[in-house]
This record gives sequence, C-alpha cells and structure tokens, in this order.
Amino acid sequence: MIAIKQRTGAAIAATCAALAACSPASERHGGNDDAVVNTRVVEPAAVETTAGAPTKSILRPEVVEPTPEPTPVQPIDRVIPMDGPVLGDAARQALDELMTNPLVQAGGALTLRGHSDTRGNDRSNLLASRKRAETVRDYLVSKGIAPDRLTVIALGETTPLVPNAQPDGSDDPEARKKNRRVEVHVALPAAPVPADDTAGGNVAAPAD
Repeated sequence: MIAIKQRTGAAIAATCAALAACSPASERHGGNDDAVVNTRVVEPAAVETTAGAPTKSILRPEVVEPTPEPTPVQPIDRVIPMDGPVLGDAARQALDELMTNPLVQAGGALTLRGHSDTRGNDRSNLLASRKRAETVRDYLVSKGIAPDRLTVIALGETTPLVPNAQPDGSDDPEARKKNRRVEVHVALPAAPVPADDTAGGNVAAPAD
C-alpha cells in the first residue's frame, strides 16, 4: 500500500512540474514583465551625413565627365552678293557681320575673289569681276582693315556658283545674278586664336 502511494505522489509531482513549465513567463517570474526578453529585430536607421545627404558609396565613386576639348579654329569663307559694281544693302550687311568674326579681328589675311556671269566677252567679264573685288577691298579698308591683309583676284566667268543657263540652254537671269559675287576667304593668323573667343572685340578705327 505504501509503494502505491509513493508512485501516485511521484506522478502528481511530475504533472505539477509540467503545468508549471507551460504557465506564462510573467507568472513564473512573479508577474514582472521587465524580465521578458524582447527578441524583435530593429531595422537600423538610415545613415546621413552632416549636411543631411545620404552617404556615398566608396565602391562606386561619382563619375566625372571629361571636359570637352575646344573646337579648333578653322578658316572661314563668305559669299558677298554683288549684282553691280557697287555694294548693296545685303553686301554691306554681310561684310559688317564678317568683320565681327574673331578670326578677322585676330589679323588673318583676306583673299577677295571677284566673279561675273557669262554675259559679255571674257575680257569685260574679267574687268567686272576685278571691279567687284576692289569695291569690297575699299569697303573693308574704310572699316579699319589694313590694306596689306587684302589680296584681290579676278576670276571673271571661269568659276560660276551655279549654271548660268537653264537645262534647255535658255538664259537664266536669277542664276546669273548669283554668279555676280565676291568670295572672301579669311586665313588663320600667325598668332593662334582662342577657340572659345566668340564675342570678338572692336575693329581698329580707320586712319585719318
């Protein structure tokens, strides 16, 4: 009988121990919630620099774009329309704009090639083309371009800009008008011209 009671008591003790293990932690620790360990994962806050901007990665530094090289200065060519031996408004405007170019102001030599249409004989057309080129030369000199920078070449009717006649051989007055012109070529000066100098300065005043 005593052995049965001992076995029964042991079973009751084991049952009580199992029930105690399943009870809430607050009950096991006397109701103190502070003793419960918090296992929640806390996400770290974003790291910012003193200026408030996000930190930069040291593995991928910022890409710095290379500075583009300046465009090299090239000789320039202009066509000055000259229907007659005198300068019209369009010709004056074209020459005035040309003189503001940095290449002209830097001292580059100017070659003036006079042209004519095919009406008339070769000699008269040659003289007419020379007169056109000389008229342009005189205008540039009056605006302060040194005469020793200017070269006049008369080409007459030898190098038309467009055909002087229609495809059927008939006369084309508008085309002949385009061929009456002076072509101005500005060479590079001896001293280099800054590639980014696009504003230009003042042309020297003509001598008294």
